[in-house]
Amino acid sequence: MTETVPRSAVQDPAPDPAEYTAPAGRPLSRELTIGQLAERSGVAHSALRYYEDEGLITSRRTSGNQRRYPRDTLRRVAFIRVSQNVGIPLAAIRAALAELPEGRTPTPEDWARVSAGWRADLDSRIAVLEQLRDGLTECIGCGCLSLSSCQLANPNDVLSRNGPGPCRFDCS
Repeated sequence: MTETVPRSAVQDPAPDPAEYTAPAGRPLSRELTIGQLAERSGVAHSALRYYEDEGLITSRRTSGNQRRYPRDTLRRVAFIRVSQNVGIPLAAIRAALAELPEGRTPTPEDWARVSAGWRADLDSRIAVLEQLRDGLTECIGCGCLSLSSCQLANPNDVLSRNGPGPCRFDCS
């Protein structure tokens, strides 16, 4: 009778990254399908196609016209989503991504360089939001909500110089 050694007692050597396998035992591809990218990133297929149309990410097409994305697209999609969540416009995101290297995963230094360019804009947005937050408490507290005297909608009644009516929306 042969004695079996429990699996937990056997130490496997660290796998060679070139030999990683997918759960079904197939070699792990260096590319992702749109479905795999959507699942891994949490972003809808339609959004990924939109990002591609906008030049934010790239794919190659197979002979069957299916999209294949490089694995580093996962980081780019994460960067796009985080940037959108803090209010960065897609044009600025596109410009930032254009500064990143093609053909390799961006390094932390690459990301730091790109994000440093947005610091002043984010600081400005934060200052405006803080001002809005601080003034909103007073406005809601008094209950006036008057467009002629509200310090949020019309600071110091500057719109009165434009005459009566909805000048903010139609000053023709």
